[in-house]
Amino acid sequence: EASNSITVQPVVSIERTVFYREKAAGMYSPLSYAFAQTCVEVIYNVVQGIEYTVIIYAMIGYEWEAAKFFYFLFFIVASFNYFTLFGMMLVALTPSSMLANILISFVLPLWNLFAGFLVVRPLIPIWWRWYYWANPVSWTIYGVVASQFGDDKSPLEVPGGIDTFVNQYLEDNLGIKHDFLGYVVLAHFAFIIAFFFVFGYSTKVLNFQKR
Repeated sequence: EASNSITVQPVVSIERTVFYREKAAGMYSPLSYAFAQTCVEVIYNVVQGIEYTVIIYAMIGYEWEAAKFFYFLFFIVASFNYFTLFGMMLVALTPSSMLANILISFVLPLWNLFAGFLVVRPLIPIWWRWYYWANPVSWTIYGVVASQFGDDKSPLEVPGGIDTFVNQYLEDNLGIKHDFLGYVVLAHFAFIIAFFFVFGYSTKVLNFQKR
């Protein structure tokens, strides 16, 4: 998924050079260009996400239930899209794909660190917890775990602890609630729209063309 944000950068950078020439000729507006480029990537990501989901979902052994499957598919496709749009956004904000690549190599480890996987949210220092909520990857992990196990009421044996249920364990120890899924879905749309807006606006306003 994260590789999408890196591999798309040289493509966007090369196409931007062509865009400058065609923009000067009045062929189309910057927003039309940004929208068209985004549509192409979204279609590719949807196809990629479907293929990835069908393979991975079966390999992991998740429950074959329609709601769980389509939640998983949504979160995978959405993550492909926000990673891609984030990479495109960084190119639009910087004069070269090289600088954008440097920036993304700084951001991605932070996203990984504060995603709630290496360090679960309740154990993240409270003064850093805001970054967990500002991190799109944390919302994806939250969504996948909540959709697959958040409604699981199977008994769970906790070594050295009190036996509980799977859904209760997730809520008490990881802060993950199945009822929060609707907000998680909305958050994914919010990140995608935000990255697209910044990409489109930067394409329109910023000009790194050298004369």
